[in-house]
Amino acid sequence: MPGAKRFSLAHISSPKGLAELSRREPHALLKSALALLLIAGCFSAAQWQYHRGVARHERNSQITSHITLPVKKLAAVQSQPERNEWQRVSVTGTFDSNRQILLRNHYSEGKYGFEVLTAFSTVDKEKFWVDRGWVQAGATATEQPTLPPIPSGEVTIIGRVRLDTSLPQGNFFAIPTGKTAGLISEANAQSSNTAQGIESSFYLDLISGSTPELTPAVVAEVPELTDGPHFAYALQWVIFAGLVLYGRFLIRREVLSREEI
Repeated sequence: MPGAKRFSLAHISSPKGLAELSRREPHALLKSALALLLIAGCFSAAQWQYHRGVARHERNSQITSHITLPVKKLAAVQSQPERNEWQRVSVTGTFDSNRQILLRNHYSEGKYGFEVLTAFSTVDKEKFWVDRGWVQAGATATEQPTLPPIPSGEVTIIGRVRLDTSLPQGNFFAIPTGKTAGLISEANAQSSNTAQGIESSFYLDLISGSTPELTPAVVAEVPELTDGPHFAYALQWVIFAGLVLYGRFLIRREVLSREEI
């Protein structure tokens, strides 16, 4: 209407405008506070998704660059496994067939199975786990699957450096290979597993070795090298914040329009 007082978004957001809101619109300050809270939550979620996307992109870049590097001696990289994860290395030592565990919930081509972890001792007496690849599960949950043979004596293996933080902790994730049935009551493939005597901060994904049987039928998989939906989700949360702000403005404009009538 001619001569009616108009309110802009900037005016409504000002202290004077907020004071007028409280006089003209019931619970206006509460509605505005709720809108601001929702907007803050949206921006917080957007930031969280953005940083997840950045971290995943950096991890993918590290994997892509490291898996193509020439093979190095393990001794040259083991002091900084975080900086050398996915680097291919070679090392000489022996496997311990009495210390093996099976990691559950692993699939290959849609089939359920296990990752086989076997303790490995280098010629310098350092011990760590070696992931010898995937094997298909047995007919029942407690039946031990057919395991790949372990060569006796000293061997040289080539594998990818992995951080032990990606290994499970607790009996829910492991089954002993030293028995034909029954779940293990205590198992921890991480370096805190002092009962196994393995305190290394890394393990190796076996790729090949000095004997043919060391090459796994199914090598441990490399993660999917995509950035995922994190950046798209971050943008969605920013859009949601804008919708909340616009919705609050529409509610206020509707109140002012009714007052003018």
